[in-house]
Amino acid sequence: MKIGVLTGGGDAPGLNAAIRAVVIRGIEKGYEIVGIRDGWKGLLSPPQIFELKRKDVEDIYKEGGTILGSSRTNPFAIEGGSEQIIKNLEKLEINALIAMGGEDTLGVAAKLYEKGARIVGVPKTIDRDLNFTDYTLGFDTATQTATNAIERLHSTAKSHHRIIVVELMGRQAGWITLMAGLAGGAHAVLIPEVPLDLDGLCERLVERKKQGKSYAIIAVSEGVKVDVLEKVEKDAFGHINLSELKTGERIAKLIQKKTGIETRAVVLGHIQRSGAPTSTDRIWGTRLGAAAIDFVDEGRFGKMAAVKGEEITPVDLKKATEGTKTVNAELYELARSFFG
Repeated sequence: MKIGVLTGGGDAPGLNAAIRAVVIRGIEKGYEIVGIRDGWKGLLSPPQIFELKRKDVEDIYKEGGTILGSSRTNPFAIEGGSEQIIKNLEKLEINALIAMGGEDTLGVAAKLYEKGARIVGVPKTIDRDLNFTDYTLGFDTATQTATNAIERLHSTAKSHHRIIVVELMGRQAGWITLMAGLAGGAHAVLIPEVPLDLDGLCERLVERKKQGKSYAIIAVSEGVKVDVLEKVEKDAFGHINLSELKTGERIAKLIQKKTGIETRAVVLGHIQRSGAPTSTDRIWGTRLGAAAIDFVDEGRFGKMAAVKGEEITPVDLKKATEGTKTVNAELYELARSFFG
């Protein structure tokens, strides 16, 4: 049996550990493993595939990014794209496919499965916003990176008596912002799940200054809605380009205008998804990659390898990609009691 593996969407630490596990466990079971370059783009014409041997992956577990490359290609947004992928899988004699990605990549996988493709999914997104899984690859590394940044910014904010707004990734879910803000000692956290109360925030910041606290760190998700903008660029999945929103910068300007306190913005950006994975992402990458091969071996197609506590269990791809896993109100309220 020939098994293909691809990574789609934004890269995430832990992907290479998962790829390594797919290759090593797959070869142990007697399968031929082929890598597909640049996500779904690599299965369109001309297809871009190459054989993966154990020697090719033995040391990649500690590297960030993905050796397969990635893209945000949506074959269902291309005329005849999905049909072309089905035909290429048959032509290349790829008997099963392992797709590693988030809502968009696995959403495509779910639709292709309905068209007859034999697919297994691995949850990957630093945003941790996939449903029916307790963990997604890349989240721990991204949160640790964001925590370190927030922690470091305390010293410069305090030295200059400034408010610093730290913009973190999170389109619809504020998991990174909430967890990093809590771990890094942010004085307020703004996430997409909670409507922005800028006046209330500014009142708290002014009161904080009156109490002799001369600085503050505000962690904000890039997906927080500030106000209505003119039409902005969208990707193949219909998502707006969040970098154009300049969420952190706009909030910083509004805070300074309302409070009179010098306020700066720091955008962490792609640093959050870059660099070596933490041990947590290496371990879950290894476990999820191995589980994906086991799912193929057991004929569990149309499933995602979901994390439930310490176990890995199959969940329907379609079910996992319907809706977004967002921060619940109870957790936010608990965390908010530590801000101020």
